[in-house]
Amino acid sequence: MLIASYNKAQIGDILIVMLHEDAPSQTVEKKDSIVEISDSSNGTKLGYNFFGVGERLGLTEAGQVKLSNEQVNLLNEMLQKAGFEAILEIDETPKFVVGLVEEMTEHPDSDHLHITKTNIGSEILQIVCGAPNIAQNQLVVVARVGAMMPNGEVIWPGKLRGVESDGMICSARELHLPNAPKKRGILVLPAGKFHQGQPFSID
Repeated sequence: MLIASYNKAQIGDILIVMLHEDAPSQTVEKKDSIVEISDSSNGTKLGYNFFGVGERLGLTEAGQVKLSNEQVNLLNEMLQKAGFEAILEIDETPKFVVGLVEEMTEHPDSDHLHITKTNIGSEILQIVCGAPNIAQNQLVVVARVGAMMPNGEVIWPGKLRGVESDGMICSARELHLPNAPKKRGILVLPAGKFHQGQPFSID
């Protein structure tokens, strides 16, 4: 997994690369213009901060950065030159996809949460959803683990009231879609225009 973001106006000329979710205890190591963040308990590399790379990588916009193979290769050269062993790999898996809610059950510890089995074509995900309009056989937009939402939130594996949830079923407002309704509720897609597993564009 590789999630990159850049916002020069807010935090300076720093490319943030996330590989894993934050850990309670972290180790930070700086070499040259790169900071490596690791999980102190097991050494897992959580991510990197690359300082002063905006011009070199041609970064101009703020927000999530979809790195090209050429850009990732350049970052790997910088890591190796600085003495870090990790190799970054580009992740081209669509993070927003159309899913079919195949099953839905009540959450055992909540009066409003539901446990869904949602088919995204390549796999079936267990996703806990609290939207009042969630129903079986709906086509929905799924933010997979590793997705960065328009507000900057990253979707990681989690638990809701003790039940594992691998992704999020999205509302139009969460996706920042034009004319999104203000009332609570997920976005339900028309079956004639969408099919499960289809990438969903939010750009």
